[in-house]
Amino acid sequence: MAFVKGAWSILVGIKDALVLIFMLIFFVVLLSVLSSKPNPASVQEGALLFTLDGVIVEEKSDIDPLTALTSGAQPIKEFRLRDVVRALEGAVDDDAVKVVVLDLDRFLGGGQASMENIGDAIAKVRKAGKPVMAFATGYSDSGYQLAAHASEIWMDPLGGVVAAGSGGNRLYYKDLIDRLKITTHIYKVGTYKSAVEPYARNDQSEEAKEALKAVYDALWDRYLYDVEEARPAAGLREYTLDPAKFALAANGDLAKLALDQKLVDKLGDRVAFGNAVAEKAGVDDEDRPGSFKKTNLAVWLAANEEERSGEAIGVINIAGTIVDGEAGAGVAAGGRIAKQLYDGLADRDLKALVVRVNSPGGSVLASEQIRKAIERYKEKDIPVVVSMGNVAASGGYWVSTPASKIFAEPATITGSIGIFAVLPSFERALDDIGINADGVQTTPLSGQPDFAGGFNDSLDSVIQSGIENNYTRFLTLVAKSRGKTNDEIDAIGQGRIWDGGTARQLGLVDGLGGIEEALAAAAELAKIEGDYHALYLEPVPDQLSAFLNSLTSEQQSEYRGGYDVIARMSLARQATAGRLVTDMQRLVTLQGAQAECLECAILTPDYRSGAQANSLIAKWLASVPTKQ
Repeated sequence: MAFVKGAWSILVGIKDALVLIFMLIFFVVLLSVLSSKPNPASVQEGALLFTLDGVIVEEKSDIDPLTALTSGAQPIKEFRLRDVVRALEGAVDDDAVKVVVLDLDRFLGGGQASMENIGDAIAKVRKAGKPVMAFATGYSDSGYQLAAHASEIWMDPLGGVVAAGSGGNRLYYKDLIDRLKITTHIYKVGTYKSAVEPYARNDQSEEAKEALKAVYDALWDRYLYDVEEARPAAGLREYTLDPAKFALAANGDLAKLALDQKLVDKLGDRVAFGNAVAEKAGVDDEDRPGSFKKTNLAVWLAANEEERSGEAIGVINIAGTIVDGEAGAGVAAGGRIAKQLYDGLADRDLKALVVRVNSPGGSVLASEQIRKAIERYKEKDIPVVVSMGNVAASGGYWVSTPASKIFAEPATITGSIGIFAVLPSFERALDDIGINADGVQTTPLSGQPDFAGGFNDSLDSVIQSGIENNYTRFLTLVAKSRGKTNDEIDAIGQGRIWDGGTARQLGLVDGLGGIEEALAAAAELAKIEGDYHALYLEPVPDQLSAFLNSLTSEQQSEYRGGYDVIARMSLARQATAGRLVTDMQRLVTLQGAQAECLECAILTPDYRSGAQANSLIAKWLASVPTKQ
């Protein structure tokens, strides 16, 4: 027995030692990966390759390690808009860049205004006499908008071009909520504030349709204008008017249809495309089929740091839904952004501030927290200019009100000046299963809000009056900022959204332009006579987030598959799944008054949350027993 115990102790000791060794190896490897960065020395003459396998964003999201490890799916790759534009503009004068290559095979978009920014940068490359070549198996709206600016568009013979245009449906839950016997208490101001409609109706109101139709039409006209200006010979407009007719006439050969309509220049697989690029960039030393000499985007960026000459103009990103607290990048957390603004004011010698807004809004409290932090710059006589991206609506407009000048893109979605709150109670559902609530109150608000027993009229009146007061405050902030009366702002407010061009006509913005125009205006207001540069007030990403982001880096096989047109259409399922999960979470977790444009999600779908939601739904369906 003593021998067995001794042998067992030895085995346990060996096991523990092996665990410690393996843990040590794991952490050494992890540390080496976290410490690794793109090697600027690997820049070579040839092609500058943009492998845009993911989405274009204003600010990269922090990736939650636990979610990344347990979701069962890779995080969707994110590319900062300013990085893509900077690299394209840098290619103009970079003698090592002989050709720019856009790999759009797994591109998921990122907002129409962003696509126009990148398209303008591509045009500068072509104007400098350098070819730009694009490839994808199938093109949808965003991908084709970028490809249209290329000098040569390639597509796989099994692919096609399907531009669906602006528009789409959202989900409505009134019947489901009634069947579950949930009571939704809705408080709002704004005839066009349709954010609460999914919980109160089974369809879209006529007012919401009116507002959305006007924005859809403006954005689609802008899209067609952008494509036709870049590629005059393309017959996209005719094709989109009756795609079924064209598809039937081509016997379903969507690739030939695209070629006949001059939507693409050449058909060929990835290897054929690579060989064509190699004629301009040179053949890679590995001499694999379809290989060519190239420098990836991440490597080029590491070798070419952002300009830092001249006076510093601070730039703060307000990207994503505005929420209370300290959430990480990719979410516009009021506490975090306010701290970054105050730190910039205390630690930096800033001559001006540009507020870059790409947000549908969110928490009124957080929006006000950010606005007050921006106001501190004005109190210090530091000029403030706002640059609106794809969307700057509701709370996104609230935080813009301190600006001396506001610039929007023609395709920006803005406005949505309105307030709402939604709270559920479950008295009917509980009563149905035999649970009742009762008690003693000393005032009309004792025990309220009572999610088990229901809300009373006093609470409803208090909340609604608070929402109306917040709306009046919103109107006052905008009116003061725009030099108008509350009544004038109310007439174009009421929760209605506007495209950038219309917003300029209405006086909600001062001019049309992007971040460069906003920086120039800020420099002029600050009376900067010489050079200036943008200094982004943002935290340095932690090494773990950088590592998780690198899991979806550009260093992938040239022979990986892409999305054909059917796969691209099915991606809408993920966006729908994302909306379903998000809407249900919102119903039970929303806290406080909200100034948010939920309809903006239709115009700028978030495939990141869609993919996560799709994974959750798939797991749930797999757990549901099926009948044999």
